[in-house]
Amino acid sequence: MGNIDRLVRVSIAVIIATLFFTNVITGTLGIVLLALSAVFVLTSLVGFCPLYAPFGLSTCPRKA
Repeated sequence: MGNIDRLVRVSIAVIIATLFFTNVITGTLGIVLLALSAVFVLTSLVGFCPLYAPFGLSTCPRKA
């Protein structure tokens, strides 16, 4: 997982968490989005997204 991918995922997670804790998004949708944001942070910290593997995707820059 590339650095830009990690930054985007953490940014989205922060936005979702902020909206959830300020009660802009609530209920089931809020809980689902909060869980999704936790997955985004976890995959950013680990540096691996399991959904990329089956599709052969990689956001890492190629080394020459």
